[in-house]
Amino acid sequence: MTDLTDTATDAGGPDRAAAQSGKTPNLTWALIVISIAQLMVVLDGTITNIALPYIGRDLDIDQANLTWIVTGYALAFGGLLLLGGRLGDLLGRRRVFMTGLLVFAVASAIGGVAQSEAMLLSSRALQGLGAALAGPAALALITTTFPAGPARNRAFAVYAAMSGAGAAVGLILGGWLTGLDGLAGLDVEGWRLTFLINVPIGLVAAALAPRFLVESERTEGGLDVPGAITGTLGLLALVYGITRAGEEAHGWGDTWTIASLAAGVALLTTFVLVESRVAHPLLPTRIFRDRTRAASFAAMMFAPAAMFANFYFLSLFIQQIMGFSSLKAGFAFLPFSFGIVIGAGLASNLVNRIAPRVISGTGTLFAAIGLFAFSRLDVDDSPSAVVAALRSGQAVGADVNYFTHIFPFIVLMAIGMGMVFVPLTLTAVHGVAAQDSGIGSGVLNTMQQVGGALGLAVLGTVSLHFANNRGDEVAGELARATGGDQALFGQSLFQSTYTTGATHALLVASGLMLVASAIIWTQLRVRPEELASDGAEGAPAHLG
Repeated sequence: MTDLTDTATDAGGPDRAAAQSGKTPNLTWALIVISIAQLMVVLDGTITNIALPYIGRDLDIDQANLTWIVTGYALAFGGLLLLGGRLGDLLGRRRVFMTGLLVFAVASAIGGVAQSEAMLLSSRALQGLGAALAGPAALALITTTFPAGPARNRAFAVYAAMSGAGAAVGLILGGWLTGLDGLAGLDVEGWRLTFLINVPIGLVAAALAPRFLVESERTEGGLDVPGAITGTLGLLALVYGITRAGEEAHGWGDTWTIASLAAGVALLTTFVLVESRVAHPLLPTRIFRDRTRAASFAAMMFAPAAMFANFYFLSLFIQQIMGFSSLKAGFAFLPFSFGIVIGAGLASNLVNRIAPRVISGTGTLFAAIGLFAFSRLDVDDSPSAVVAALRSGQAVGADVNYFTHIFPFIVLMAIGMGMVFVPLTLTAVHGVAAQDSGIGSGVLNTMQQVGGALGLAVLGTVSLHFANNRGDEVAGELARATGGDQALFGQSLFQSTYTTGATHALLVASGLMLVASAIIWTQLRVRPEELASDGAEGAPAHLG
């Protein structure tokens, strides 16, 4: 961040509110506040992954409901993002940003002291609400605080790195905190620290915001209540149905799964009709008229769908199959954080000279190769080998070498995702009218969160299908090998089937990344020099 200028001097870039208030923002500190907040809300999507077994044991939550600790947050976050973006436009982005951080901190405190399943899941939904308010406001504040050109590009690079690295940082931090027996002399379960750590961070960021962030101008017009209701409930119903379909106890044929998906489609269809008729729509259809922007939104749905599913399956493989402890499993993802920073920095330096589609398109190909490599992971999960390993206390996948089978492809995928996030973040909000910047960033964040939830649900169903088929093949032999020991049979069945299901899901994830790549290569049409200026809404994008 050493190249950032100390103050915003380009009158055409920062919001006019800065000039009107007589306050010139310190860009370095403004970026620090925004980045900390963005990192916090993104990493919370994965920070509990490694802690799930411990949470289930302490709060007596069964295996099926444990998934809602992850998906409940994604549901609330993704479903309410558009509303959060619009509220930022109407009420002031700094005000909504601060409100979101405070809500997030309070929700984290509730989760950290939760004594029941209902209390914990409610706190996760409330965290999602706070993230939905703070997330789009954070991105819009970059657009209205930093002048167009290198300063804004570097700010977007840092923001994109936080967005991409947040999921990996969540796994690392979650693994470390879960392995602790207390902190600062306090005797507290490690999993509770994955919630409580957000409290001071959120409060400090909210306290610093008035000092370093300038309030945006409020746009005129009222809140589109019918659009807010139909759009938010439609997204919630759709993501809920897809998530429920990925659960072993329900599936795609479940009555409530079908009803939820049908309701989601109906509500979203109604939402589109409402938005085309109201005077001040929650989601102006004009925001999709630019081909490059629409392509960026679409790619930002498919790429995270593959990435977040990869975190889920790979983290379980490393713990349950390779036998890593929670702390060691968390640090196994540390290279991803470094790799995505390298990729984001590379993209930031190249985006002023090379077409965004070349940078992000290449990045998706790197990520697809990494995912394909993970889909080739192999262990001896024959019934005899699994039972022998469990009886001897060894991990079934102990022979899988982290540095040859995992590490190179984590780095490759991380660099690729860094190259994806920076150009797509820039192209998704380039040329958006000032009054729509909040909702434009809301759509971008919505695509990332909804894409992640959708991807995990769909790929979870793929994994379940192949794991169940594998289970049918080996169940008889496992029953004989375990000699009636039901506990050993259950463990052996999981160990014999998980790798088959996960690798098939990761193969499909590689395909999803290739879909994102195809969209980028064929539809992204903006030149590097266009990103150096604010552009104009509706201006045609030249071939790059």
